[in-house]
Order: sequence, then structure tokens, then C-alpha cells
Amino acid sequence: MARHLERLVGNRAILLHDRAVPRTRGNIDTIAVASSGIWVIDAKHWKGRVERRDRGGLLRTDFRLYVGGRDRSKAIGGMGWQVAAVKGAGGGSPVHAALCFVEADWGLFAQPFRVDGVWVTWVKALAKKIVAPGPLSDTQIEELAGQVSERLPAKRP
Repeated sequence: MARHLERLVGNRAILLHDRAVPRTRGNIDTIAVASSGIWVIDAKHWKGRVERRDRGGLLRTDFRLYVGGRDRSKAIGGMGWQVAAVKGAGGGSPVHAALCFVEADWGLFAQPFRVDGVWVTWVKALAKKIVAPGPLSDTQIEELAGQVSERLPAKRP
């Protein structure tokens, strides 16, 4: 996913891969810093059709993420600590979360969708969102990428 995303965004974003989060054992797969803001990206290699299903009743919605017929909504909740870590490192810039499916099945007319503020998408569609025009200048992008890189260093093997 990382190499494909790098080809698609080119020099319009700075990508930081496999970042350690201090005081945790977790890592963040990819952080993209672009004009559109900072993107926290969790790559998933799950197979099956990706769907958003409403499990709510008549008076409320309860959108869930299903992949291959299984409820995978827990992955949406798992993005929270990653987003919090990046917000802490990013100095108040817009932060977006995305689950990016690499091998999943998408319907013919599929569109990326959101569940609890997290974009659920595939690599090519994610690249378009990342490089979309936004509030950050080239200088801000470079400064933010440096700041995030310093606070969330590359994970050591």
C-alpha cells in the first residue's frame, strides 16, 4: 500500500511510514501530511466485500463496517488512539482518519464512506482525498511533517 500511495500522491504530500507512538507498543501504518491536512492511515489486508450497514432502529442510526460479512467496526474504534497521538503531535492542524483496504472487494459503483468520522476507502480513492486542495501551504506541510516525524519517530525493528 505504501509504495502505491507514494506513486499516486507524488510530491503533493509527505508520507511517514510505520511510526512509533511513545509510551505504547502500537504503531501507525502511515501518516500523510498534505494541503488537505494530516491523514492517519491504517492499512487492512482483509478479503471480502466492504460495506457500511445501518444496525440502528427506526429512530436512530448505528452504522457499522462489515468486511466479508463480518462486523469489523472494532477497527474504526481502534483508530481513536492513533488520531489522538497525531493530534498531539500536529499542533492543531486538521487530522483525518482512514482505513485503507488493499485486497478487499468493492462493488461496481462503490464510493468511499465514513463510519464514526473514519474514511473507509481503497488506495486510489484515498490518494485523491489526500491531495485535494486544503488550508495548508507548502511551508506548513514541511513544518508539520517535521514536527510529527520528531514526535512520532520511525519504528525500530
